[in-house]
Amino acid sequence: MAKTIRTMEDFSAFVGLSRTTVSKYFNDPGSVRQNTRSVIEAALKKSDFRPSMFAVNLNRRRSNILGVIVPNSTDPFYMALTRRIEMIANEAGFLAFVLSSDGRAEMEDQAIQTFRSMNIAGAIIAPLGVRSHHRVLAELGASIPLIYVDSPLDETSSFVGTDNRQSFRLIVDYLCRSGEPPCYFAMPLVNNNASARQEAYVEAMREFKMTPSIVAVEEAGSWDFEKFGHDEALRILKGSGFPTGTVLCANDRIAFGVISAAYALGLKVGHGADCDLRVAGHDDHPLSRYACPPITTVAQNYNEIGRLAIELLLQRLDEKAPPAKRDNARVLLNAELMLRRSA
Repeated sequence: MAKTIRTMEDFSAFVGLSRTTVSKYFNDPGSVRQNTRSVIEAALKKSDFRPSMFAVNLNRRRSNILGVIVPNSTDPFYMALTRRIEMIANEAGFLAFVLSSDGRAEMEDQAIQTFRSMNIAGAIIAPLGVRSHHRVLAELGASIPLIYVDSPLDETSSFVGTDNRQSFRLIVDYLCRSGEPPCYFAMPLVNNNASARQEAYVEAMREFKMTPSIVAVEEAGSWDFEKFGHDEALRILKGSGFPTGTVLCANDRIAFGVISAAYALGLKVGHGADCDLRVAGHDDHPLSRYACPPITTVAQNYNEIGRLAIELLLQRLDEKAPPAKRDNARVLLNAELMLRRSA
């Protein structure tokens, strides 16, 4: 019985070429002569041998693997974002591996170490920010091209995301013109978006000559935004209530919880004389249009964020690109107002 071909050494013996020559082929088929390439490819068909992709990439000067780290792989926003990144990476001849930090700094570190062991060419990361170990991320960014999305790690690193100042100015303007000025329901301090969005709300209210009103909520570090929004809104509504009849939430997932709490207490959410509370959000979560009532929000263009992030990373990886194309860049996208029945 013929010996099973499991390793590169087995295949080298089968094809009758040196291990070095076979490795050169798998690293770059164009690096070996045409007749050698033909012999190897014929042997591959006959043996059905396929080398370990990870072993091949470890031996390459630069692999064709890209790393992607998100805080929550089940969140529809991150699912749409990574799907776009994976599609464009594949078209460019790269394979994108997605890992989740699960909202924990130690898991983010572990994902980074995993990618280091895979010899990835570059990475796109939605960082935890506040909890991230900046030194670990800085070391990664010093060794490979690194693009941040959704929430910037700092003011200087390459980043693609939504312009929070523009998006909050847009929705604050609408809410002030269409009813009571909004109070602000913050998200837990899980990344830099938490503070950036609150600052953007305060700035927008002052721009429109309104007094900002931040709802006092309990400190939390959970990514379970719906539960946080529900529990805190329930506590507030059972107490003295919100300071105004309009609640602007830091994101739509918080808004889901607020609407659920209002429903539990028999309050009607919506825009009308018969309604008790207006609730608005941010992000245009894929389920926002199907909430009851559908949520007024501002839409982040996650498809465009994903496209620009991967294209920026590919530019950084292109050694033939002009230096300016490989420098750090910050891309802030405008959001679009989505008017629905909740506000």
